[in-house]
This record gives sequence, structure tokens and C-alpha cells, in this order.
Amino acid sequence: MQAEISDLNGAVPAAGAAASRWAQYYALTKPKVVQLIVFCAFIGMVLAVPGVPGWQDWGRMLAACAGIWLVAAAAAAFNCLVERSIDARMKRTAWRPTARGELSHSQALLFSALLCAAGAAILLLAVNALTLWLTLATFIGYAVIYTLVLKPLTPQNIVIGGASGAMPPVLGWAAMTGQVGHEALLLFLIIFLWTPPHFWALALYRVEDYRRAGLPMLPVTHGNAFTRLQVFLYTLVLFAGCLLPFVVGMSGYLYLFAAVILGLGFCGYGWALLRNYSDALARKTFRFSLIHLSLLFAALLVDHYLA
Repeated sequence: MQAEISDLNGAVPAAGAAASRWAQYYALTKPKVVQLIVFCAFIGMVLAVPGVPGWQDWGRMLAACAGIWLVAAAAAAFNCLVERSIDARMKRTAWRPTARGELSHSQALLFSALLCAAGAAILLLAVNALTLWLTLATFIGYAVIYTLVLKPLTPQNIVIGGASGAMPPVLGWAAMTGQVGHEALLLFLIIFLWTPPHFWALALYRVEDYRRAGLPMLPVTHGNAFTRLQVFLYTLVLFAGCLLPFVVGMSGYLYLFAAVILGLGFCGYGWALLRNYSDALARKTFRFSLIHLSLLFAALLVDHYLA
């Protein structure tokens, strides 16, 4: 999910506005992206607890959310650091403090290290070791394997690297149970299948950015038409994947209704993109993908308490 999942933090600051040092550091954490990560992790936590959580459960959830937020923010800051030269060539990311040289290499690295250390300490001391190691593995998967290895080498980067982005609900589940159950893996699968059509919708209307940056994104290497076909096919597979929580008895009819409506909506956008492309439609598809994931997981949460 954190694998460059969105344009959410891509707004350029107003001209002439001198951002404070605090705002520059805060921007490195990609706050809106990290918020979605923590939300998905929180859903995993709640679903792992039968019934209404007690005070002890809420305390652990709070600690887990804080630890996961800090490590995810550290990964985002590290990503901004290692991609500063690429970011500087892309309109979507040229505003980032590292791309503009407002924060030095050492400042960004130290900031990332401090966030990661703080998050790791919270997870180890207040949650459990399994959550700590899974979260650190996610950091490495995103910040190192995806960013440094996969992203510049293969147009399938977002498919392979999407595994790290799909980890938040697994982290949440592990935080509350000390293990990884099949339910957590189903949530992982949903985000894993959601990531390619979400990201490729963005890449379609940002293709010139990626071409200038020299990144082998699918629209750059295989063209617009092929990418649109892949988006549509993935929405179909995602639709099926989103039904699995109901099939295995993890959720009830409320979730099933939401999954069907949201899935049909995403497939509809994919089909419309395939038939008649426009940048505006790709942008709408990208935005709907965010609504799809947020409402889908919200439906899981509500269904959990109504069932």
C-alpha cells in the first residue's frame, strides 16, 4: 500500500510560502498515505478481537497504531531520501523537501532512523515481538526491495512490491493475537490485488512524469492500451477476492452487499477506462479506488459488530 500508493500528498505548496522545518519533516512522512496504512492495520486489530474490545485491548491497539505509524513514516521518509533525484524530475513529487534540497541527506536519514527506532521500541515493549519483526520486514520490503531494486528495474514493480503494501492488516492481526491467521491473509490478499489497478490508474495520467524520471512503469514500457487492459482484468480478480471473507464465514451479508456494490463500481471504472480513455477518467478511477478500499474495510468493521 505504501508503495507509492497515491497522489494524496502531491499538492504543491503555495508559491512563496516558506514551510517551517517541522512542516518539512512532516511532509517526508507522507501523512495521508500513512493514515490509510494505520487505518487498515486498525481494522485488522479490531477484527482479531472477538466482541467489543476491553480496556487492555484498546491500550494495545493504541500502542500498535503508534508503533506502526512511526515505522511507516520512517519508511516514507527513507523513500523520499533515496528517490530525491527522481522526485525532482517529477511534477507530482518535485515539491518534496528532499527533492528541493530543503533537507539534507543526513537530516532525512537521521529523521527516518529516529522514527523507526521509536516505533520499533513501542512495538517490542508494548505489543509483541512478532509485530515488531513483521513491521520491520515491511519497512525493508518497501524502502529497500521495492524502492531500490524493483521500481527502477521492472514494470511489474508494483505487483511484486505490493506485498509490503498489503501488510498493514496482518500487522494489526499479529498485534492482537501474536500470530498470523488465515483471516489476516485474506485481508492481505485483498490489498495485494487492489494495489495494481489503483496504482496503474495513477500511472496512466502521470505517464509523462515517469517517462521523464526514467522509471519503467507499465504505461511507459507497454503503452496506454495494455495498461488499461491490466487495470480492468485486475478489477475482476479483485472483485472475486473481496468476496472471500464472506465465503469463509469471516463476515456477513452487510459486508457482502458492500463488497458487491464497491466491486461492481471499480469494475465499471475499469471497463470505462478500457473502452474510452481520458486522463480525467483515469483520475476518477484512481480516486474511486481509495474510496473502494476505505469503505470495504469500514464495512468489515461494521459487519464485525453487527454479526
